[in-house]
Amino acid sequence: MDRSPTLIRKRVCIVGGGPAGMLLGLLLARARVDVVVLEKHADFLRDFRGDTVHPSTLEVMHELGLLDDFLRRPHQKLSALGGELFGERLRLADFSHLPTHARFIAFMPQWEFLDFLAEHARQSPHFELRMQAPVEALLQQGGNVVGVLAQTPAGPLEVRSDLVIGADGRSSLVREQAGLSVQTFGAPMDVLWMRLSRQPSDPEQTLGYLAPGHLLILLDRGDYWQCAFVIPKGRFEAMQREPISSLHRQLTEIVPFLADRLHELASWEQLRLLTVRVDRLLRWFAPGLLCIGDSAHAMSPIGGVGINLAIQDAVATANLLASELQQGPPSLASLARVQRRRELPTRLTQAAQLRLQDGLIAPTLAGAARSVPAVARLLDQWPLLRRVPARLIGMGVRPEHVSPALRGAAPRPDH
Repeated sequence: MDRSPTLIRKRVCIVGGGPAGMLLGLLLARARVDVVVLEKHADFLRDFRGDTVHPSTLEVMHELGLLDDFLRRPHQKLSALGGELFGERLRLADFSHLPTHARFIAFMPQWEFLDFLAEHARQSPHFELRMQAPVEALLQQGGNVVGVLAQTPAGPLEVRSDLVIGADGRSSLVREQAGLSVQTFGAPMDVLWMRLSRQPSDPEQTLGYLAPGHLLILLDRGDYWQCAFVIPKGRFEAMQREPISSLHRQLTEIVPFLADRLHELASWEQLRLLTVRVDRLLRWFAPGLLCIGDSAHAMSPIGGVGINLAIQDAVATANLLASELQQGPPSLASLARVQRRRELPTRLTQAAQLRLQDGLIAPTLAGAARSVPAVARLLDQWPLLRRVPARLIGMGVRPEHVSPALRGAAPRPDH
């Protein structure tokens, strides 16, 4: 006999414990809005997820008075961005001049980031996090979303809420069940994630290596490199029919200093495939429902801006809706304001990513691009110009700032 669901009532139910969902939960709890976050996994320990925490996100941490504590977590700093393009080492962006308290990108494992947000959110009696609680269905009544049905180790869970937030990623069940229309854009590549040990004699982090037919990103994890090997869309299945030595050979051609440790990749099972997609919802909301982050707009990995755009969505959502949620359900007009606030930055960022995909990455993977783009050479030669991509990558089109009413404790001294 099926068990009856356990019923709980919250003002807000957030589906998905990623960066957008966890930060929004923290912010709403600070505003004394009762919120529950439902995360389908048992923990945050999942490798090969985005981990570039940009200056705009670090500024949010500062505004919350959490920056010093945040930077005690394991991370590496990158204050300038460069790459090796067709054999030439070039400097492309300089974050040291940004008008923020932390003028660098922090490379932090995403599980550290999420665990940090959970630790601080749990300090509020208005916050609840339920792990191993995959959502199976939206609950609707009279055309309104009124909650969700989830499964937990203790049995089915019914959450009734004034607002459901879809923050469950690019394969969002929430947006699918709500019937929200998606506009999809092409992507010429997928990404294979892997890890290789890092030696003391290795060069400093260059980040990107571009060569005819190949693109490899190396992220410094301290004692190992997290590697992103960009491949043509749909190519992985064919690659797996070849011996793993064929991958070793390609990686050696791009970054020769990795050759002495490629034996660490003994089989294709050690790699993880990220299927790249770029899309966005035409409408991010419905009565009782709002999608943010990748649920509203899946981003290309170019620039590593996906996490930070999701964080900006969360801040804008809290700023615009917290006071109304203290009283009851937000109006449809209020949900629309969130989309209006965040849609332009999303559109402009995706347009830039699509331009880079079509103008640089696709020709490179096809072997057609063989020389350094003129704009990259200008950035390398003129230090002042490097501030422009730093601003766009590090802060985004419309950086959001936490409303003073949501900041809670006074910020600590500047880091």
